[in-house]
Amino acid sequence: MFAAYFDCPGGPENLYMKEVMKPDPGEGEVLVKVSASALNRADLLQRRGKYPPPKGASDILGLEAAGSVAGLGPGCSGRWKIGDAVMALLSGGGQAQFVTVPEGLLMPIPKDMTSIQAAAIPEAWLTAFQLLHFVGKVQEGERVLIHAGASGVGMAAIQLVRLAKAIPIVTAGTQEKLEATANAGAAAGFNYKNEDFSEKVLEFTQGSGVDIILDCVGASYWEKNLNCLSTDGRWIIYGLLSGGEVHGDLLARLLSKRASIHTSLLRSRDKEASSGYLQAFTEEVLPHFSAGASPRLQPLVDSVYPLHAIAEAHRAMEENKNIGKIVIEIPV
Repeated sequence: MFAAYFDCPGGPENLYMKEVMKPDPGEGEVLVKVSASALNRADLLQRRGKYPPPKGASDILGLEAAGSVAGLGPGCSGRWKIGDAVMALLSGGGQAQFVTVPEGLLMPIPKDMTSIQAAAIPEAWLTAFQLLHFVGKVQEGERVLIHAGASGVGMAAIQLVRLAKAIPIVTAGTQEKLEATANAGAAAGFNYKNEDFSEKVLEFTQGSGVDIILDCVGASYWEKNLNCLSTDGRWIIYGLLSGGEVHGDLLARLLSKRASIHTSLLRSRDKEASSGYLQAFTEEVLPHFSAGASPRLQPLVDSVYPLHAIAEAHRAMEENKNIGKIVIEIPV
């Protein structure tokens, strides 16, 4: 089969489409024929040699995939049959023509949805769902500040905050991105490049601040985050785009707010934990992707690249211009 590959860490130019061995499903695993995958920041980090896959995971790029069941390993329960349309969050291997997945980590693709659309769901939406409900324990009426609001996770989080009857507030770097987040349901949005988002958030919340912050930026935002975090607020860090080294009296500021810091990396979770999020997501969220659902949830696809143009897709993400997900179409 063909897969996205690189022989040594480096830039996008190191990526190419390589012929590799097709995997065989093991005990309780399903072989999925992949129609589409999606690109994540983790793929860029892995390509640079800074985010190795967990022990035992495929070293092929790709943390999510959508396609159809092509084979069943020994011991499968009968939940899935050949030809079923499925999608999955993966620890690796999604940007290939086939991938094996434990049967309990598969989700059905909602009816009337294409594989391209479905590929934009697993990583972003499960990450946002897990951060909001399992880590942040969001409650009705709470205010949630979402950094990188126009990213895949950001656009998912806006809609999931609305579904939880809470109030989403975002930051983004262009007016176009802020307009997209408003269309997705953001109650307010601020351009971090030309305004102090902490001041704007305090103004919008009439001085009370936000109850939860979803932060993939890290070090450079710590003071502004604590400035606009409410008393007893939860600051959830799930990425470090600006690094992790903090200079300043972080702990005293945190203590003065009685605030808490939580951290999470979905990729490193064990299969039991992942299946717990997945079951809750499948029952509570997935029905809202179907036509006629109210409220209706929608994955946002920014652009689609064929697998042989994987290097171009990486360059596009590094330029940070995408609104929503960059999807990789896998050849038949």
